[in-house]
Formats: sequence, C-alpha cells, structure tokens
Amino acid sequence: MIYYLYDGTFEGLLTAIYEAYYRREKPAFIMRAEEYEANLFSRPVIIITDSEKSDKVYRSIEDKISRQALRHVYYAYLSDIKGVATLIYRYLQLGWQVGAELDSQLFREPVREMLAIYQRVSKERHRMLGLLRFCKLTGEIYFATCEPDHNIVGLVAPHFARRLADQNWVIYDQKRGLAAVYNQREWFITNLNLSGQLLYEENEKIYQQLWKQYFAGTAIQDRLNPKLQRQFMPVRYWQHLDEKN
Repeated sequence: MIYYLYDGTFEGLLTAIYEAYYRREKPAFIMRAEEYEANLFSRPVIIITDSEKSDKVYRSIEDKISRQALRHVYYAYLSDIKGVATLIYRYLQLGWQVGAELDSQLFREPVREMLAIYQRVSKERHRMLGLLRFCKLTGEIYFATCEPDHNIVGLVAPHFARRLADQNWVIYDQKRGLAAVYNQREWFITNLNLSGQLLYEENEKIYQQLWKQYFAGTAIQDRLNPKLQRQFMPVRYWQHLDEKN
C-alpha cells in the first residue's frame, strides 16, 4: 500500500493530491509525516510541498467543483481529526467526477463524512466567538486563551480583527502552541509557547472580578438549567471564562 507523507501544511496536503493525480497513483493513505508508522505492507512516499502545484489544486477545486467544496476541504483540514487527509483525497476524487453536484450526493460516504466534519468545525468556530475572553496585559495588549478541539484560531481571527480593529490582541491556542496576533492593521498565525507568567494590568483584575459578579447576579436560581448551559457552553471551555472561575 502506498502512503503519501506530507509536512502537515495545507499546501503540503494539496501538493500530495496533485502528485497522486499526475503520477497516476492511488495512495491508500495520505497523512502527516510524523503520524506515519512503518509496517511490512506500506510503501511511504515523501511529498515535497510545492506552492505552484498546491495552487493548481486549489483553483481546480474552486473552478471544477465549487467554492463551497473548497471551504469544506479547508475546514476538514483544520479539524485535526485522524485520517482526515485521506478523506479529503477521496472527497475530491469524487468531486472531480461529479462537479458542482458533489455536496448533494449524501448517499456517498465521503460526502457524508466531510459535511459532518465541516459542521463540527463550523459549530465550534461559532461557539468560540462568544466564549473568548480578552484580558489586558502590560503594553496595551489584549490576550485571550483557548483550547479548542479543532484548529480554529485562524477562523475566529477575522471576526475580532473587525470587532477590535483599534486594539492590539493575541488569541492563544494553548493546546497547539499557536496564536493569532493582530497589530491594528493585519493578523497572522504564529507558533507561541508560553513559559512565563502573563503580566496583567491591575484594573484588568478588577474587570475579571466584575465578570464573575455579573454572572452570579444575573443567574436567577430558579431559571438555572445546567444541562442546557453545558450544551451551549461545554465544560471543557469553562476554565478560560472569567464568570466561571
């Protein structure tokens, strides 16, 4: 069985799909190189990322299938779900056969799986927009920490670039060591591993306490519904919410 191993980037994944097509090979699996475990029945093929090749695949998805299919592929890539690269490959193989009708073919397993993953990532992105809490650090920087299931920092950044356009801010994915950084002009994604203690403005500590008091004061005891609250604000996110600490 052929295993295509790529560098983990979106461009690397699209390059792998390009190579599969033009080499006329049908890899059984496409995966990040660090995920590969050698076995007697596998033949690993190292894929070298090529921006020209990845761009061709990118445009081909948009032109020959649909822009929505491209969105589904990108969200699936960001899901970090094991085996998702192979699913993307199968989804696109089918897409280049049926064109714009791809996502209507729910009787096809790759389509069903892809749409399910897209919904999961999209739902978490939407939820995170309301869950992120920014704290003011020394240096007039607003800082928010999260640990999402999926790699969605880059998906929420455009929203806050519009909402907090006149502030410097950082959204830190503690789970992945990634951060979206905004400087009042543009945002970018970078690696970030924090080992030191963040320096909060003194008035930010008061602000955090006000959030807690607000939450306690507005939570009418007779109307509390813990089950519903957990549905819309899963427990795994609570550690990063001021009103829950």
